[in-house]
Amino acid sequence: MNFQPSITKEEISGLPVETYLGQIIVVDDLQAVPGAIAHLTSCGPVGFDTETRPNFTKNQHHKIALVQLALADVCYLFRINHLGGFPPQLVDFINDDKVAKVGLSLQDDFHAIRKRVAIEPAGFVDLQKVVPAFGITDISLQKIYAILFGKKISKKSRLSNWDADTLTAAQQQYAALDAWTCLQIYKFLNI
Repeated sequence: MNFQPSITKEEISGLPVETYLGQIIVVDDLQAVPGAIAHLTSCGPVGFDTETRPNFTKNQHHKIALVQLALADVCYLFRINHLGGFPPQLVDFINDDKVAKVGLSLQDDFHAIRKRVAIEPAGFVDLQKVVPAFGITDISLQKIYAILFGKKISKKSRLSNWDADTLTAAQQQYAALDAWTCLQIYKFLNI
C-alpha cells in the first residue's frame, strides 16, 4: 500500500476540515487520574500528544502544560499545571510497554516531559519514522492526515495559552484532534 509522497499547502487549503466528534474529558483533578488511566490502559492503542504554552519573547521558556491521550471515541486532556505536575499514574502509563501509544515527533515531547519529571517511555510508535515505508515523504501531522484521509487539520489554536485557567472549546477540540488523528493514522496503516 503506497500513497502519494507529498501534498502542498495549496492542496491542503482546499480540503474539508476534520472535526473530532468524540467525548473530551479535561483531567484537572488528581482524583480523576486513576480512572482515566485505567480506561486508557484497558482499551488498546492510544493517540498521544502534548501542548506547551508558546514562547513569544527571547529566552522565555514554558513547561509542558497538557498531555492528550485519545481513544477512538474519547480523549483525555491532562492539565499538568492544574495537577501539580505529572501524577505517578500518568508517568507509569508513559513508561508502560504493554499499551501502544502513537504520536508524531515524539523525541520533542519526551524532551519537554523530562523537563518536569523522569520518564522511560515505552510502547510508543512515532509516525514520522513509520510513514516513509508507505511512500509518504511529508512528515507533518497535517500533511500525513491530508494524504491519507483527504481532510485538513486546523492549526488555529496551536499558539494559544495552554496554561490558561480554563481551556476554551476551540483549544479542547484542537488538542483532542491532534492526539486522535495520530491514532486514526496508526489504525488506517494497520501498523
